[in-house]
Amino acid sequence: MIRPESAPSLYLGFDITRTSVELRTQPAFQSDFTQLTARIATKGQRGPLSAVVDLDDFLVNLIELATWVHPDVDWDDDLMALVNGVLDDAETVERSLDDGMSGNATDIVRSDDVTRLLGPRWKADLTPFQQRDIARLLSLRHGANFSVPGAGKTRVALAVYAAMRDRGEARRLLVVGPKSAYESWEFESGFCFNEPLRTAITGRSDDHLAELRIVNYERLDRTMGSLATWLRAEPSMIVLDEAHRMKLGASGAYGAACLALGPLADRRLILTGTPAPNGAKDLENLLSFVWPGHGKRVVTEAVGGGDLAYASSVLRPLFTRTTKHELGLPPFEPKIRYLDMPPVHAEVYEALKGNFSTRAEGSRDGIESLGRSMLRLLMAAISPALLLEGASQYEPLEYQLPPLQPSPGDSLFELLQQLPSLGLSPKYQETLKIVADNAANGRKTLVWTTFVRSLTTLEKLLEGYGPAAVYGGTPDRDEQIRRFRQDPDCHVLISNPATLGEGISLHQICHDAVYVDRDFMAGRFLQSLDRIHRLGLAPDTETRVTILATRGTVDEVVRLRLEQKLEFMGRILDDPGVQQLADLQEEPAAGAGMDAADVRALLQHLNTPVTRV
Repeated sequence: MIRPESAPSLYLGFDITRTSVELRTQPAFQSDFTQLTARIATKGQRGPLSAVVDLDDFLVNLIELATWVHPDVDWDDDLMALVNGVLDDAETVERSLDDGMSGNATDIVRSDDVTRLLGPRWKADLTPFQQRDIARLLSLRHGANFSVPGAGKTRVALAVYAAMRDRGEARRLLVVGPKSAYESWEFESGFCFNEPLRTAITGRSDDHLAELRIVNYERLDRTMGSLATWLRAEPSMIVLDEAHRMKLGASGAYGAACLALGPLADRRLILTGTPAPNGAKDLENLLSFVWPGHGKRVVTEAVGGGDLAYASSVLRPLFTRTTKHELGLPPFEPKIRYLDMPPVHAEVYEALKGNFSTRAEGSRDGIESLGRSMLRLLMAAISPALLLEGASQYEPLEYQLPPLQPSPGDSLFELLQQLPSLGLSPKYQETLKIVADNAANGRKTLVWTTFVRSLTTLEKLLEGYGPAAVYGGTPDRDEQIRRFRQDPDCHVLISNPATLGEGISLHQICHDAVYVDRDFMAGRFLQSLDRIHRLGLAPDTETRVTILATRGTVDEVVRLRLEQKLEFMGRILDDPGVQQLADLQEEPAAGAGMDAADVRALLQHLNTPVTRV
């Protein structure tokens, strides 16, 4: 067959999703094409003259293209730019491992050079740590900033953009982040430049001439088309703020959208203080956005041997991190208080696990109908009464003081329905005592609980302390937070980490936190801790964090899994502060987010009967 002169022997370009690579050839090269795609692709559909290959697979196996000996290979410009950027950064990282970031490599940016590189429009001051972080990020084409909250990641990202703009390498900046971060980006973009960046926030303004566009993760999928057009129009930079939100990678809605937009930007940067909340897979997905192919491979190879100290040394050139120790924050040590369940609570909890007492047998159908899912066990560890449906999902439990005495003939299910009348849950009782003691000493308390009904129950129990409450259904969130900050009669703020775990600073007015319960999400736990322990604390500030756990329940499984996740993250990041959080000190009493290891631990817990003495 005669091949048309204009047809390339091999074409390579993005598919429509921009998360895969399309390869096409001519009939004359079908045999060689089949061999090539078999070596490159580990999944995906292949035809005789075309193939679609996962972008990570393509980049990991890029060397296989050297076996294609035929001339006239046609590369899509966007794909070629992505490949060159990944290869350039991989080479820079290799040199930095050999020479060190402060070694003799000529293309490594020094901290002393940063101010000069930002251009005449930059006016904001930078701390030494920010200058160091900017220098490291400018030494690579793409980068990751894993600094703790309060280290100024937003300002660092804007400085990287300023340097790119001064060199003519970027004229537009897309920021993807949570709604809670909008205020910070708007303020910093006005504060850092002599002339504030022209800004558009998706949902408020559709200014396509804006230099800075901000969109939240929830809206990303619906605005993909317009954002892609906007990014293509000029050299651009994309920043993922709180990037752990796309940790599921291509298998999650947020991750798939981010991965599709990433190759359209000339520079990619991710910001998060919790890059690996569930282990290496999270880190793989984050770094695959920054460096497709290379990011995933380097994490897999680094962690695969099990030596986390070695893994940290290999991964360290790929990111920058300012720790709390470097910021000079006063240390704090969360403490855990174990509580015992009252006998009826314990009997219900064991029945939920499938361990029925003689009395519980008579209530088997009613108990089993409540289910034995992880979320229900977490609820039951607070109070089994939370499992019963109320008039609404927000209806608080009606506790009666003094408590009633149960009737000897009541079945276990009848007792379950009466639980709030039989006495206060130990976790609620402990929380009430902590808040009361703090209020007596002029200290405000931040109370965390996962479930909305638990939150509204605490709001009612603590009504004597003028509680503020913030959860997903709160209509006046800003007013509730203002009261907690400014009203001297508001001694307690009650919230859940899913709602208030990010984007708010309370460290100026609150130094005490209580966790009524925790789930398996290590990143969310770390983020919530940072609401009251962040840059700006006075050196003599005493920060006190108390975690409540019920003995013999899923709380112990949660503690174990969080310890393992925090230990992994701390060692990967070479941050002893994170590792310390994995070893909680015990003191006497006064959903979600499960991965495969969590499931195994939970199943083992469900099959272990309680031991009583």
